[in-house]
Amino acid sequence: MDIISTNEAKRQTKRQLLADLLMRDEDATLDAMTVATAWLPHTARAALTALKKRGYAISSDKIDGVRAYRTVAPK
Repeated sequence: MDIISTNEAKRQTKRQLLADLLMRDEDATLDAMTVATAWLPHTARAALTALKKRGYAISSDKIDGVRAYRTVAPK
């Protein structure tokens, strides 16, 4: 039996969790992002900016008065 050390095991960071949420087939709302990460709304929006700086192409639309976000992974 192989034992994987904690250094070798990949932990999913909240930033990666947010990126995964945005890459799903359905759009992600700010409410969904705050629930998934336990961040405040302004922190989730700042994380969106950080993802943009890392090469993620984030777009958004307002649907029924609610902003919805989506992205594709950077190349």
